[in-house]
This record gives sequence, C-alpha cells and structure tokens, in this order.
Amino acid sequence: MLENFNKKISILDYGVGNISNLLAAIDYCGATGKIITTYKDIEMSDYLILPGVGAFKYAIEELQNKNMIEAIHSHISKDKPFLGICLGMQLMLNKSYEFGEIHGLGIIEGEVISIKSQQTKNNYFKIPHIGWNKLLENKNINNKYIDILNNKYMYFVHSYYANCKNQENVIANVNYNNIIMPALIQHNHSYGCQFHPEKSGPDGLKLLKRFLYEQ
Repeated sequence: MLENFNKKISILDYGVGNISNLLAAIDYCGATGKIITTYKDIEMSDYLILPGVGAFKYAIEELQNKNMIEAIHSHISKDKPFLGICLGMQLMLNKSYEFGEIHGLGIIEGEVISIKSQQTKNNYFKIPHIGWNKLLENKNINNKYIDILNNKYMYFVHSYYANCKNQENVIANVNYNNIIMPALIQHNHSYGCQFHPEKSGPDGLKLLKRFLYEQ
C-alpha cells in the first residue's frame, strides 16, 4: 500500500457484478478495497466504484430497491471520486433503451443504445463486442489519462454503449466495425469505463492506479 494512502475505497455490490477480480486489481495497485452492500456504506466512502454486468433495467431497479441512488448522487455532489465499469458506466447516463426506456443516474448527459441498432446491410458484424480493442483518445480535450490511453488495448464485453451528448465528456473512444463508441468518459471527478480495467492487463491496471492515486 502506498504511503499515507488511507482512503476508503468501496466497491458497490448490488447483485449484478462479479467483483472478485476488481478487488484483486485494487490490491495489486497497492490499495485496499472493500465490498459494500448498503447506502450507509456509500455515505462513508471516499472512493466509490460501481461495477456491473447484465441488463440496465434490472441494475437500476436493484439500486432503487436498496435505496442507493440518492447516496450515489450525494457522493458525487461532494466531488468524491466515482468510477463506473461496463454496465456501471452505462448507468451513469440519463437513460437506456434496453427493455424499454429506462432512466439512469443522469451523471452524464446521453443515452444507452444497442450496438445492433448501428448495423446496416453493408456493415454486418458479431454482437456483443467482445475481446481486446484499441483505445482512441479524444485529442480535443485535456485529461490526466492522456499519456497512458492512446492505442492501448483494453478488454470489452458489451452489446449496448453510452452515446454521450457532449464530446467533452468523452476521454477515449473505441472503433468496432466503424462504429465509434465511448470507452472512457468523465464529468468532474466521476469516470466511466466501458472496458474492464481489472481484466485489461498492465495498461488497465495502470489506468486504475491513476484513478486511485491522482485525484
């Protein structure tokens, strides 16, 4: 553990994510993560990580049923670091069209749409987008990750993606069959990764470590 780092790093377990790899990745970065399960735990956290796999509708309902949404917004309003991973990133947007129109956390303006909706007769490809793919940094903005992002390969698994309204929220994209999708997004101290940094080898761990130590 790095010297003098005693912040409470919380991984929110709300029933829709495999968090063991993430916990191990945080430990590898020299910090200590803790799994939390209640909104009161969120209130006591310095860092909050929201993982997730599966359906947007089920995930947001679980957060609502556990009274976690207000606590998440309170955490963010205090400029405490927040990281959404995979589905956790998608939940950061205003709404999703997976299984109907479902409202999200509204941290970043935009909507979650299906990759399949971007297919054409001349551009047919496999869904989900799964495996290693290259990050393409948004060169029109400045951010603290700029030197470790461009052309780095990260591990993706998703059938929907975050269609952000404002490009200034997009730190890096990924190109999948000529569909440009946000891969890393930001608003103030809140970040979202469509890829899994904990499964993306040394480059993914480097990004996770910078999130933990350079806020």
